Amino acid sequence: MNHSIQVLGISNAVVDVLAHVDEKFLQEVGAPKRSMVLIDERRAQRIYERMGPSTQVSGGSVANTIAGIANLGGRAAYIGRVAEDQLGQIFIHDMQALGVDVRLPAIGKDPATARSYILITPDGERTMQTYLGACTQLAPEDVTPQTFGAPQIVLLEGYVWDLPRGPAALNKAIALAREAGTTVALSLSDADCVRRHRTDFAAVVGHDVKIVFANEAEILSLFQASDFDAAAKRAAQIDALFVLTRSENGSVVVDGRRAGGGAAEGGSGEALPIVQPAYPVAKVVDATGAGDAYVAAFLYGYTQGRPLAECADLGSRAATAVIQQVGARLEKDSLYRI
Repeated sequence: MNHSIQVLGISNAVVDVLAHVDEKFLQEVGAPKRSMVLIDERRAQRIYERMGPSTQVSGGSVANTIAGIANLGGRAAYIGRVAEDQLGQIFIHDMQALGVDVRLPAIGKDPATARSYILITPDGERTMQTYLGACTQLAPEDVTPQTFGAPQIVLLEGYVWDLPRGPAALNKAIALAREAGTTVALSLSDADCVRRHRTDFAAVVGHDVKIVFANEAEILSLFQASDFDAAAKRAAQIDALFVLTRSENGSVVVDGRRAGGGAAEGGSGEALPIVQPAYPVAKVVDATGAGDAYVAAFLYGYTQGRPLAECADLGSRAATAVIQQVGARLEKDSLYRI
């Protein structure tokens, strides 16, 4: 089938508001360091009023990945809800400026466009306070044959399962993917998200979902495994490709599709893992979006038919570049700056 779009993302459309703060600021606003906490609009306004200078850019995990794919030269599209307000305009403009085909228009002004206050401490660690706002309005009616199209891959965000009608919207996307011959990929989002929706995730992984992106904590949560090796062995028994990031320990790609009857590289018939070392980092400036950048570069290579080992290397290069800058945006030359 001719896929005009390589990757379609469906996720929470969030504007990242990035600011450098000190440890005292986190204590004053009651934000646990390194956490991601959902907040209401009133608290969002209070935090913004106390922040210093900030940078605003379209964000959200899968949206960052889609932006990265487009900026690397891939053909990408996006489905997510924003409001008709200033931040909604920023989100749509940023994505379209990169060449992303944004499939949904802004709608209404209440609730406001989602935003995540990303508070960056001097050690480069990020603490997120997130107001979901208009994200919660994503519904099955937004995922149609017209907005979905026939992408090569559709990347779903685990966080969408938290939305009132999010599961129904993603189930509709999975059904449309089946009809269009589209490969379904899933980003597990975070370990707590996996804990909340473990049963739902387990029901689709290896069945409709054929590519899974997860960090070490997320894959341990999915399989309720005691250590990474045990989780990787479990992944090897499932008919899906698992791309597992491990921060400074690099990443591991487990191709369980071979165990499920797919073609094995070298004819071994075994899901031998691909271990990709991390690249050295001079200084971590901002850890925001390292995993998103990894997924962007991996999928960029994957949709071009590159070997899995090369895709993992591209992902590692992208993640290394992103954590040495402010913000999650993967620039065009990111893969060649390390």
